[in-house]
Amino acid sequence: MAESIAFTKGHGTGNDFVIVPDDEGVLELSDSQVAALCDRRFGIGGDGILRVIRSARIPEGAEMSGAEWFMDYRNADGSAAEMCGNGTRVFAKYLVDTGRADIDAAPLRIGTRAGIKTLTRSDLGFEVDLGVFAIDGETVVKARGLDVARPGQGVDVGNPHVVVALSSAGELEELDLTVQPLLHPEPVAGANVEFVVPADPLVKNGVGSIRMRVFERGVGETLSCGTGVAAAALAVRHWAGPAAPDRWSVEVPGGVLGVRIVADADGDHVLLSGPATLVYSGEVRLA
Repeated sequence: MAESIAFTKGHGTGNDFVIVPDDEGVLELSDSQVAALCDRRFGIGGDGILRVIRSARIPEGAEMSGAEWFMDYRNADGSAAEMCGNGTRVFAKYLVDTGRADIDAAPLRIGTRAGIKTLTRSDLGFEVDLGVFAIDGETVVKARGLDVARPGQGVDVGNPHVVVALSSAGELEELDLTVQPLLHPEPVAGANVEFVVPADPLVKNGVGSIRMRVFERGVGETLSCGTGVAAAALAVRHWAGPAAPDRWSVEVPGGVLGVRIVADADGDHVLLSGPATLVYSGEVRLA
């Protein structure tokens, strides 16, 4: 008989996940099982899986002192990913609501394949410190719906991104992201690709504003991508130059997220804030 497991469905601005509790690390999910759970017609449906496991119970988290819980994030195709910005907030919401953590007593530290991420409450819900970022080299991006290839700015926020500036809201809306954009040169590990349009004016009351759509590697277009939102804000800030603000509002199809850049001892950090929602819980049989 097929094994039954507990799950909770959650999302952050429409970027949705199947949360699977596996505190002691006894569950092994194959790539095909992850893909089946994330299938929107024959499974629960989601952009990825968040497996909840104690850091000490997974090799990637064994040395993460101070982070009791590890977010084992898998894309909808089953592939493992370094990080997921929206996923960290949904993960934190699950830990808090199930009594596994108390974010009001102290900032919540969770392990990821991109290191430990620290979360606190914010006006939008939860804020995660994504850590130090890097503005990488440029690449060329071809996408269906764009008349010519466009330059893309590489940004690393714990996972790889390429950000493309568009000239108008019309260009953004006409993009066909049912087809994966082509990158040249193609990053070794692939990359999420963000397409952005600046607001007019770009900055109002000290806050920059942009709109964005994203194609996530291993998933396709999603309603939101937390690390992609951070990468997009960082790229536009980089293009805007030294006078650019350190606070940004980013509109995605699933809602609005906030980005802050703050100085720290090891360099500038990028922080992402937004809501997290748990929708329902149940049990499912694994194929």
